[in-house]
Amino acid sequence: MHLMEILRYRPVPAAAVFFGITRRCPLHCKHCSTSSLLDSEEYPEQLFRGFAETFTAENRPEFVLMSGGEALLRPRLVQDIAELSRSVGARTHVLSGLYFAQHGGRIPPAVKRAIDAVDHFSASLDVFHEEEVPRAAVFRVLKELMAEGKNVSLQLTGTGPGDPYLADLTAEVRRVFDDQVPMLVAPVSPHGRADAWLKQAPLPQGEISPAPCAVSAWPVIGFNGQVTACGNQDVMDGKVPLPAHLYLGHIAKDDWPTIRERAIGSPMVRAIRATGPEYLMERHGSAGGCGTEGYCQTCWVLSKDPAVPAGVRRLSVEPTTRLVEERTEELLVEAGAVSFAQQYGITEYAELITLGLSGTEPAGVGSRWGAGGTARSAVGTAGSTAGSTP
Repeated sequence: MHLMEILRYRPVPAAAVFFGITRRCPLHCKHCSTSSLLDSEEYPEQLFRGFAETFTAENRPEFVLMSGGEALLRPRLVQDIAELSRSVGARTHVLSGLYFAQHGGRIPPAVKRAIDAVDHFSASLDVFHEEEVPRAAVFRVLKELMAEGKNVSLQLTGTGPGDPYLADLTAEVRRVFDDQVPMLVAPVSPHGRADAWLKQAPLPQGEISPAPCAVSAWPVIGFNGQVTACGNQDVMDGKVPLPAHLYLGHIAKDDWPTIRERAIGSPMVRAIRATGPEYLMERHGSAGGCGTEGYCQTCWVLSKDPAVPAGVRRLSVEPTTRLVEERTEELLVEAGAVSFAQQYGITEYAELITLGLSGTEPAGVGSRWGAGGTARSAVGTAGSTAGSTP
């Protein structure tokens, strides 16, 4: 399963689900979006395993993605979720900071069994990780897995297109792995520990136009079992009070069919996916404008203005609204995985997600889903963050 096959589904509602199975991590990277520590919050494994047990062949996500913190601190849980997912036809991905490679040596047996169980293994690598896990150690692990036939990728972060570290790292990865390892390259975000030193100026406010939010398509399970339609770390960590319209449920009481139905059917989430939060506030808000400091910040306050949910509910039942939503999704899918990487990663490096892909880009993804949860037009060939997700 190539990275491109996952990203092609990124705009399709409920095509995948993210598991944040722990907030713990033994590394201390100064940019960590989750501020993870080895003694950070952690909830019982059965909470997550039990939710995966509600997947069925008739109703399942296409992909199941696992991260943390450091997901491979719970290797048995990763293995169990992967095996449960495979038994019903879903494919799996795990993102790791490779803490186990710090001091060389073999991959621990339990960790190796977890990696063997998933369909795709992705490693985080950046200047901050390299302070604790050497680049050579990361390369050694990837070479070992590739020699066994495992599909792998790298998730890289840097300060922007002009970052000399990214230029050096991507060039070395291409050389060492002969262009066989895809890379998803994204900017460091001002969340978690990075919030203390990375400040981003708000974008200048111009004319508000529809700007669909593709990353609200997949439900995100936090380390505490709470499920949201948003993976923004400030929301996941409670720094921002959870907006009512982004709450999808809790895996202690809600199964996958329930979460999927809410993710697909919520009028507010549908509207955010189709036009973006700023357009919704501009069109429906009682103040007649967004009046906030950014795209996500506008989303967080949509429910505070009763006029916005009321306006969205009125329009949600209109046939033309459904047509707009479906056409928007189709356009995002047709734009492809590289377009997604350009929008949500560093544009200049977006094409690196295609490395190692045999032949041409996978065939188109069906944008409408049947009752079973599988795309009507599947990817043409068989078969995202640590602490972040694609």
